[in-house]
Amino acid sequence: MRRVVISGMGIWSCLGTGVDEVKDSLYTGRSGIGIEEERLSYGFQSPLTGLVPRPELKGLIDRHLRRGLSEEAEYAYMASRQALEAAGLDQQWLDAHEVGCIFGNDSSAKPVIETDRIMQEKRDTALLGQSYIFQSMNSTVNMNMCTIFRLKGINFTVSAACASGSHSIGLAYLFIKNGLQDVILCGGAQETNLYSMASFDAIGAFSKRVDDPQRASRPFDKDRDGLVPSGGAAALVLEDYEHARARGAHILAEVIGYGFSSNGTPVISQPSEDGCLRAMRRALDDAGLCPGDIDYVNAHATGTVQGDRCEALALDTLFRGEHAWISSTKGLTGHECWMAGASELVYSLIMMKNGFVAPNANLSEPDEAASRLKLAARTVDTPLDVILSNSFGFGGTNCAIIIKNYQ
Repeated sequence: MRRVVISGMGIWSCLGTGVDEVKDSLYTGRSGIGIEEERLSYGFQSPLTGLVPRPELKGLIDRHLRRGLSEEAEYAYMASRQALEAAGLDQQWLDAHEVGCIFGNDSSAKPVIETDRIMQEKRDTALLGQSYIFQSMNSTVNMNMCTIFRLKGINFTVSAACASGSHSIGLAYLFIKNGLQDVILCGGAQETNLYSMASFDAIGAFSKRVDDPQRASRPFDKDRDGLVPSGGAAALVLEDYEHARARGAHILAEVIGYGFSSNGTPVISQPSEDGCLRAMRRALDDAGLCPGDIDYVNAHATGTVQGDRCEALALDTLFRGEHAWISSTKGLTGHECWMAGASELVYSLIMMKNGFVAPNANLSEPDEAASRLKLAARTVDTPLDVILSNSFGFGGTNCAIIIKNYQ
């Protein structure tokens, strides 16, 4: 089995639109959460959201290619551009080699709704044009990235709810580990428009702490009242170790473990302590590690009562008495949904390369289930050699990824 390394990363999120800006936000505990008033007039119960800037793509991408980009694909392009540049892979190199692309994405709501509005008003499909089909498919990110960068390798989308981005990295790791690809661009992307979030708001999943938006997302805190939606995109270049060495790539870290599970519970939105545990244990087994080898856990914890509780119990089972710090960066970002597993691996990698643990923001008092966890309520300066990152999603899909520092 081949070793799999990370040779490039990129990020476009509410914490910043590049690695350096995001590093500063993580270290200082700067939140990217705010209010979008339009959500109230649209009928939302909560106007809270991660504030992600839309990129200006004119001059970067040909007009005809831009027409096929959904919102999340725009974010993914910016993150992928950064990751490929950091990996030293220019277009000439991409044209001469086979590079794969696996992204996590589980909705593309805005173009679907816009298509329906045109049809309701005009009753003529000829007026829809050609762009909506490429924007509305769940595979919008992959089809656009592979077209824009002219990629020739594996090409598909992972739709696994809020574990989509994480599973995309796990699958890329498996493809490379087993010798099926040398290089894969992978990650996750999430649209932030209000159309994509109305159904979540309908089930009362969102925090209503509108008087203090930046303190609304409260993972593991006893006074949490729901998650805050967010989005953007994160991208990583995964590569065979010997391939990266041979071309003189700057290696950031090694992916050493991938764990997964399904809860097997009878309720589609029901979290599971056992499901969390099995995913983490499988990742540890894959890496050949024990809990005492982990320096930091980037928890999935979104700020929901039941979800945080189940994960806290699972983390307590594995890490009680161990030295690993634990925090959920969602206190700063909100829940980035389909991209979260990928962005949180990028956040973890940024912490690893800069020697700190980002705070579990807005943690005034942990709830009972989390009271024994070694939670970082404030930024902790500490070397990090091995990190585990969790992602869990509706339908009982669970994922855990382990990375190791490369020096």
